[in-house]
This record gives sequence, structure tokens and C-alpha cells, in this order.
Amino acid sequence: MGLVGGEPLMKVTWTDPVTGSNGFLVVHTLVSGLATGGTRMRAGCTMEEVEHLARGMARKTAVFELPVGGAKGGIDCDPKDPQAKGVLRRYLQAMRPWLDAHWVTAEDLGVPQHLIDEAFEELGMHQSYHAAIRRAPDAERTLRRVRAGLNAPVPGGLLLGDVVGGYGVAQCCLGVVHARDWAAQETTVAVQGVGTMGGGAAFYLHEAGLKVVSLADAAGTLHHPDGLDVPALLETRDRFGEIDRDQVPADVQRLPREAVLSQEVDVLIPAAVSFAIGTNQVPDVAARVIVEAANNPVTPEAEELLATRGIPVIPDFVANAGAAAWAWWLLLGRVDADPVLSFQVLREEMLAKIPLLLAAWDTEGHTPRDAALMLAERRTEQNRVAEESGQALLSIP
Repeated sequence: MGLVGGEPLMKVTWTDPVTGSNGFLVVHTLVSGLATGGTRMRAGCTMEEVEHLARGMARKTAVFELPVGGAKGGIDCDPKDPQAKGVLRRYLQAMRPWLDAHWVTAEDLGVPQHLIDEAFEELGMHQSYHAAIRRAPDAERTLRRVRAGLNAPVPGGLLLGDVVGGYGVAQCCLGVVHARDWAAQETTVAVQGVGTMGGGAAFYLHEAGLKVVSLADAAGTLHHPDGLDVPALLETRDRFGEIDRDQVPADVQRLPREAVLSQEVDVLIPAAVSFAIGTNQVPDVAARVIVEAANNPVTPEAEELLATRGIPVIPDFVANAGAAAWAWWLLLGRVDADPVLSFQVLREEMLAKIPLLLAAWDTEGHTPRDAALMLAERRTEQNRVAEESGQALLSIP
């Protein structure tokens, strides 16, 4: 089964016979014979990248005590390429033995859920959670529950499956607010990125009464010291995910894109790209806490320097794990198509975990990452002992 920080269990490289594109699968750990992790597609995707993400998935599942290991799929192909859909289908066909029995996948960068589900349907597997669903006593009923949950409408015309990740990041931030005993209405936030994670987190933090004072997209940073009207700004996003500057109020400052990282705020949420904060950016960071919504937005070296400055970083495998954890709660029947229940469970989970990580930082000097890794290793060891004793860890209704 392996430890969450150790070497992966299995790595596969595939070459598409039609285009020559490479695809990768890394299964980091198996628990109950299963591993979970999305499939991404981007030009330049590498085995190293996929392996790193698979390790992150193993950490997520362990921290949130899910009875499943971590994996990741990746394809080196531009998702806008006319042949991309065919590449995805052939990749999934090649990975069919793992998808049938062990690997539960889902959307990721460049691969929306509807597209991966279409490919699974064409291959006769119905839905991307196939490997888990087929273990249920009544697979059709479980499939209906999963589809209903993913497609449940939430206020604003979006779907539960699309917003739950950003909601989880927001609840992580609120966990920081509660742990620090800050007044919500006086807490300031800067968010880099207005996509699923960044936009969703900004929306739900605004809804909770916090002041989102800075919001950055690819075109730059928008700033207002009294807080931005986040829902109105997000409504103007175009198909490339950029806010329409023609609809931005005149009293909102327009700053360079990188300015979002140096705002004097309580919480900074890098939710755009990996390695956004390196050692060169550390001197400019003025936030009190950083919450990683993107994958690896803070480099390890930068995180060490931030720690010496007294700035804790809530790691990505906790902060952005909401979507992955929720998908498994849906599979396990802990939540259903009721968004209220899903939000309640995710809120409770985040509010239980974040204070523990900050307490370890305050009293023992452990970074939140080290504290979370200790939780993950402890759970991984518990899983190993349980499996060796023949105890069933997974039961899908």
C-alpha cells in the first residue's frame, strides 16, 4: 500500500498510436484495492507532474479518512486540439483494466466532467466513478445517486459538482478565521484566480461576509479596500475566464496581475497556477495566512522562508480537497443530491481540521503541512493494519 510520502505503487507511460501524444498514469497507493484521482490534459504534461499530483491525492484521501488510495492521470496534449477528444478516448481505452477494477477518475485541468463521462459511456463504463460503482450491491442505484449529486442545481444556476471545490476552499478559510477568532466582517482576503476554485472561494467568502478586497485574473488585479462586489464581477467573466473590464465600477483600482500576491490582507488564496509564490515573491507577501487553492502554488523553498516570517501555509492537499472528498462521500452515501447536506458536511470537516493544523503551528512549531502529513501518515498506517487483519474498509451502498 505504501506511505503517502513514499514511492508510487505503479507508473505507466502510454503513447497514442494515432497522434504520438504521451499519456501517464500513476497509482500512488491502493486502499481497498482502489485509488482515486482526476485525469488532466495539457500540452507539456509530464510523468513527474502526474506523479507529484498522485502523491497529493494519496495525502488528500488519507487526511480526510477516505477508504481509498491516490492516483492521477495525465495526457500531454492541448485540450483545444481537434484530435484531443479522440486522444482522451484512446487513453481511457488503454487504461481500461485499471479503470474497470482499481482507478476512480474524474475531471481535471483540460478535461471537464461531461467530456470524461461521454468517453466512459462510449466505452461501456457509464460514468468515471465506474470502478467504485460496480462494487455496489445495486450499481444502477449508486450510479443514479452519483449522477443526481453531480448535477444537483445550486443558487446561481450552477451545479453542485462544479462549485463544491471552491466552497471547500472557502470553508478552509473560515476555519482559519474561527481558529484565529477573527471577526468575519473585518477579515480581508485576496484571491489569485477566478476559475472554479478561486472564483468559487471568493463567491462563498463574500457570501459569508468577509471582505474580498483583491481579485486577480489573467488580465490583472482588481482592488477595492472596502471589498469587491464579487458576484457581480464573476457574472461578467467571458469564456476564457476573464472579468470584463468594461463592466468594472470606476472606483475599483486596476493593478498589475502580480499585485494580488503583495496585498496586505488577512488571507491570501493563490488559486491560479503552480509555483506562483517562489523565493523571489516571499519578501513582498503581506498576508497573515496563505491558503493553497491551486496545486503547489507555493514552492517548498518559499514555504520555508514564509515560515521564518511567521506566515503559515495551509497546504493544497487539505485546502482544495473538498471536491475529491465530496465525491467519495457521495459514493459512500454520506451525502446525496441535497446541496444543503453536502455543504454542511464539508463545512464541518474543514472546521474540524484547520484549527488542529494552526494549533500545531502555534504550540509546537510544526508547519500546517507537517501537521497534515502526520495526520495522513497516521491514517495510512491505520489502513495498512486494518487491511492486513482482513477488515473491510470500503462499503458502497
